[in-house]
Amino acid sequence: MKAEAGKEALRFEGVARRYRDLVVIEDVDFALKRGETAALLGPSGSGKSSLLHIAGLLEAPSAGEVYIGGAPTSTLSDAARTGIRRNALGFVYQFHHLLPEFTALDNVALPRLIAGEKKGEADKQAAAFLTALGLGERLTHQPGQLSGGEQQRTAIARALVNKPDLLLADEPTGNLDPKTSDVVFDALLDIVRKEGLAALIATHDQRLANRMDRIVRIEDRRLVEVGRETAPA
Repeated sequence: MKAEAGKEALRFEGVARRYRDLVVIEDVDFALKRGETAALLGPSGSGKSSLLHIAGLLEAPSAGEVYIGGAPTSTLSDAARTGIRRNALGFVYQFHHLLPEFTALDNVALPRLIAGEKKGEADKQAAAFLTALGLGERLTHQPGQLSGGEQQRTAIARALVNKPDLLLADEPTGNLDPKTSDVVFDALLDIVRKEGLAALIATHDQRLANRMDRIVRIEDRRLVEVGRETAPA
C-alpha cells in the first residue's frame, strides 16, 4: 500500500459548484479514508458527476477546499494537479474508453508508461492487475474481442494499475446487464479492498450501494449520509 489504511484520502470543506446562476452543489463537507468505500446516490442531474469531477481535480469548486491525502489543492498549478491525478487518483466511467487498437495489456500498462516506467515492468504490473480481475487469459485481446464485462474490468485494471490512494467511479456498471454488473462489481470491490484504497462510487443501483461501507446522497444540493434501509436509488 502507498499509505496506511485509515489515513484520509479525500476531504471536502464547504465545497460548492455553480454554473452562472445555477447552483449544483453547495456547502458540501465530506471525508473519506483509505480502506473505506462510499456509494454516491442522487437522481440524474443532481450533481453526482460534478462532485466526482471536483474530487478528481477535473473541475475547480466555485467555493470551498478539496484536500487530497490531507493536502489542499486550490492553489496548485495545473502541472501539480495533473501529477496528483496521475499518481494518487484512479478513474472508472460508465463507458470503458479503451484504445481499440491496443491489447488489454497495452491499455492497462499505458498509465505506468506515461508515469515513466519501463515497458517490461509496466507490462508486469498490468498483467498482475488483469489476472487479479479474472482476465489472465485475455491479455493479448483487443477491446473488440472482449465482452462488455471484460472491457469494463480492463478499464478498472487501468484505473488501479498505478496503485492510487483514491478511486472515483461514475456508474461503473451502468452500461451492463444485471448479471454482468454483479460480476464486475464483485471484482471491483475485491481488488479495492485488497489494495486498501478509498473508493467513491456513483451508482443508481441500490443493491450495489448497500454493499459499500457508507452511502451518501445529494439532497437539495447538499451531501447527506443515509442508512441502507432508507436510501433511495
